[in-house]
Amino acid sequence: MGSKPVLLFGITILLISSVVGDEFKEEIFFKPLPPTHLYSFFQFVTLVNSGFSYEHSHLSPRSLGEIISRFQVEELHLTLTEGQWRHHQWGYPVLDAAPGAELYAWFSPDIRDIDTQWRKLSATLSGLFCASLNFIDNFNTVVPQMALSPSGAFKSTQNVTSLLRYASLPREMVCTENLTPWKKLLPCESNRGFSALLNSRMIHNTNYHSIGVHVRKKCASKDCTETELEIKQTVALVYDYKIIESADWSFRRLFGQGLPGACPLSSSSKVYVDISSNSTQPFTLHPPPNDIVISNRGGSEVQLAVYNINADGQMINIFSKHDKLNKLVVTTPPPLYFNRYVLGYGKEFGGIVTELVNNHWTSINVVVLENGPWWLPIQLSSLRINGEAESKLVLSQYYSPGRSRQKPYHLELLLKLPPRSTTTITVDFEFVFLKWQEYPPDANHGFYIGSALIAANMPTARNYTSLPITGSTFDSIVNASMQWYPILFRSNGAMVSLPTPDFSMPYNVICLACTVVALAFGPLHNICTKELVLKPVGSPLSLRQRIMNLFKRTKE
Repeated sequence: MGSKPVLLFGITILLISSVVGDEFKEEIFFKPLPPTHLYSFFQFVTLVNSGFSYEHSHLSPRSLGEIISRFQVEELHLTLTEGQWRHHQWGYPVLDAAPGAELYAWFSPDIRDIDTQWRKLSATLSGLFCASLNFIDNFNTVVPQMALSPSGAFKSTQNVTSLLRYASLPREMVCTENLTPWKKLLPCESNRGFSALLNSRMIHNTNYHSIGVHVRKKCASKDCTETELEIKQTVALVYDYKIIESADWSFRRLFGQGLPGACPLSSSSKVYVDISSNSTQPFTLHPPPNDIVISNRGGSEVQLAVYNINADGQMINIFSKHDKLNKLVVTTPPPLYFNRYVLGYGKEFGGIVTELVNNHWTSINVVVLENGPWWLPIQLSSLRINGEAESKLVLSQYYSPGRSRQKPYHLELLLKLPPRSTTTITVDFEFVFLKWQEYPPDANHGFYIGSALIAANMPTARNYTSLPITGSTFDSIVNASMQWYPILFRSNGAMVSLPTPDFSMPYNVICLACTVVALAFGPLHNICTKELVLKPVGSPLSLRQRIMNLFKRTKE
């Protein structure tokens, strides 16, 4: 940041000329998903130099920067998701997200009380994004030991896992109130650039939509002595061809308008379209792309059509026209996919089952994290792997018992999945009775269980979706010589029905009591307050009584 002092009326004023090193990029990625869906991914990346001061922000959002600085956050990941990603049909997304709200962060080693800073961070982000993150507390927060690792530059001499906190709110709903403050963090907000396409009316009409904010530190030099801050904002959308009423998509059909050029503050604005499926579902892009990039990684070849967008303000409408739509398309499942469901009947005992399918010809090491809420006690003694209490597939295990209304149940398993196999993880739980104030307004709807985290070292990058840009989540994945690809998944959520009292009984009692009191109050009030006065016989009639007697005679 360049500056120079100026003497004015005896007062020295420091003039800030400009911020050096700030850079902003924006990308859109489109990919057809079998059988009848379209994947759209927005990514906005802001790079900030290490000597940046949040009091004089240039391209980065000042509000978010002050939160990172105030609570000494080294790395932050926040997602708000509505819907469920179908891994077995669609493959892997660019960034996976759990249904509802998910927040996890690494803090600086200098912090003494991380739990207090964690609660303050969630409450502040709740006000910034108009979400219910203030409900995050110790009773739904865990400290993952094996599932999560920092994706950026992290300098710490102590255990990194002790500086990590993770929480999820599977019941959280995503609406326009979350999207509006999210767009205000961008340099051009929603006026210019790719963010102008994010119309809430069109976004919430999709099968799956997710918004996220990811903050981390990156190495600015080869020896990593200098770092820079990366603020990444993402939006993932999945459109159904039945909703847009055609397999031919365009900007106007997906977002209700064309693209009004690039953001003037952006150094790179590109649109990527995956054209690898042209062999089975041939389609033509209009206008023709500026370039075609071939990405080879992990034995998988991906062809991407690239459009370079300028900030000239000219309206652009990229559209795709299918030559011949083949409805019978045979899809190959990804190397690893999973499923999760709930067992049991009645209101006493139940169980959670997680199925992991290894479709690859080699074994895969995975870490499964189960975050059980305190009102669903998990019995570790009932843990079974493929029906066995003790299995050789378990390489490592971590279990932290929960405590009622204080901390959740935390279970992590390091498994080695055999090739071409299905591994089933089953753990039982008990139903508990809650206090009447702890039930939600729609208690009979059920209670949501958060998604399980599945971290895997994939031996192949097949079915993995990523962009060939510097701002990707895993920059090293662009290297085709890698032997393992770290990927983090979220399973589908689950719902259980806890023993729920009949809330209509208090309502009936209140109505009956109020009716009885109302009926008894009237006569008692009249008897106690009214005064009986005897009227003497033969007294002169009043004018009112005379008029009433006149009307009576007329009727007779």
